[in-house]
Amino acid sequence: MELYKVEHFRNKLLQEKQNVNNLLEDMKKNETINSNASMSTELSNYDNHPSDTASELFDKERGLAFKGNEMSLIKKIDESLQDIEEGRYGICRSCGKDIQEDRLELVPYAKYCIHCEDEIKYEPKTIESKPIEEKVLGYPFGYGYNDSTNKVEFDAEDAYQKVESFNKLDNINEYYYEDEEEGYVDPMESISNSEYKNQLPD
Repeated sequence: MELYKVEHFRNKLLQEKQNVNNLLEDMKKNETINSNASMSTELSNYDNHPSDTASELFDKERGLAFKGNEMSLIKKIDESLQDIEEGRYGICRSCGKDIQEDRLELVPYAKYCIHCEDEIKYEPKTIESKPIEEKVLGYPFGYGYNDSTNKVEFDAEDAYQKVESFNKLDNINEYYYEDEEEGYVDPMESISNSEYKNQLPD
């Protein structure tokens, strides 16, 4: 790529970085990010309705997502500026061909040409791309080490049944089945309004 074009894209990247920093500053001023104001106005959340707490938490998480997106953009821009310094800007990291200038005009921090970008976007997910937690949980999630075999050893289902047996209360039926005749699931539902009113004191 010619030197004057490289300088053009360097300026474009620096301008893009300035725009992102300005946006971050605006989000700070508008308390979209880095704001704990709504969550720290009270000494205790004990008397708050769960939906209010959930709304505040959602706003906080959304702000963190916005900030994370912009910080990720700054990282990509810095990497592209580093590529300019090292003389490899505009070269696809996958196939090694030049990235189209039209693409760089729109996305100056692009690392891949359009063809390679499409391949990366639509390639099937491999086991390496799955979350690290899946390795701990096993396959499928939460199953025991031998649940997928035909062996009759003590497995995850047996473990659940054993623990669940300690949760039972004597003389209490914890499972209700719908009565086909009356259509009630829980025996309490069969109490009519008139029966309830008759129990009230006069």
